[in-house]
Amino acid sequence: MNKIRARDLGIPFEGAPGEFNAITDVPGVTVGYSTIIEGTDARTGVTIIHPRGREDFTPVYAGIHSFNGNGEMTGALWVEEGGFVEGPVGITNTHSVGVVRDAIVKWEVRNGFRFQPWCLPVVAETADAWLNNMEGFFVKEEHVFHALDSAKSGSIEEGNVGGGTGMMCYEFKGGTGTSSRKLPENLGGWTVGVLAQTNFGRRHFLTVAGVPVGKHLPTDESKSSGEDPYKMDDGSLIVVVGTDAPLLPHQLKRVARRVSLGMARTGSVGGNGSGDIFLAFSTANPQAARPDGKGLSSIQALSNFNLDPVFAATVFATEEAIINSLVAAEDMVGHEISAKALPHEETRGVLRKYGRLIE
Repeated sequence: MNKIRARDLGIPFEGAPGEFNAITDVPGVTVGYSTIIEGTDARTGVTIIHPRGREDFTPVYAGIHSFNGNGEMTGALWVEEGGFVEGPVGITNTHSVGVVRDAIVKWEVRNGFRFQPWCLPVVAETADAWLNNMEGFFVKEEHVFHALDSAKSGSIEEGNVGGGTGMMCYEFKGGTGTSSRKLPENLGGWTVGVLAQTNFGRRHFLTVAGVPVGKHLPTDESKSSGEDPYKMDDGSLIVVVGTDAPLLPHQLKRVARRVSLGMARTGSVGGNGSGDIFLAFSTANPQAARPDGKGLSSIQALSNFNLDPVFAATVFATEEAIINSLVAAEDMVGHEISAKALPHEETRGVLRKYGRLIE
């Protein structure tokens, strides 16, 4: 049975979602997970995004933005320099970046999916050290292979799954969330999809649909900072944005910057201890990396004057993906703490008080 999502609670959001309200609404995009919950210490996993699906390794134009760089995204230098992502994108916990990267390389070599003679996978992380014992190194290459090979389109899981399994968000249980926006035909008809791995934020900052929900919810969390607005925010947020809009790398970097605004709409002010790194890619222009005999690529690109709807869709989809990660998450007893999920009825009550609930 599908988990409850934010819209099921009557939370209003801007913009119209795609069919599945997920990054997989972007044609060709598939997502796979490995979720590891074992004993008292293992609460972690791996998320894989195939920009063009498992069988199509044609590179995609891409851009990266580091809102706060206390984190890691491997392969970022070549994305910045070359303007392409050349394979699957992985997300995991901080101490498992290496094994995920190496497993993706092995998988690419085994399947003959290399675009160059070498592989520079994009793998990002957030730290799940409160619920997961990161020093247990529970992520193995077989988990990565499973996520790579089981990736699918359509409706995908959220909450305590994949790389988001052991993550916290606004001092509630966080994890994996996704959302999408479908632009009207008069604005291009493009789809923008977002997948977020959420592990950031202080509870009293949590804002839902413009309402300061966090200030109205009990501060019963063992890691809570209460009402101290200057307590350090430690955690991280990784967001991957996909679109079928024909955008160039520099334009995709601009799209990735807009993720920061979607993050801010949920209440975050950004923290020194939070690694907030965002990747945007476009599935358009498949021929861009495969030029003709003269070395020329024929491509299309959206005018800068037509980017605003894509920017807005990115902001709105990011906001909803983050809230979806909270709504879908479930209570978890872990390595150091027990994490409570966002209480649905209490949240609805606060929104109702402010006149922001769709009944």
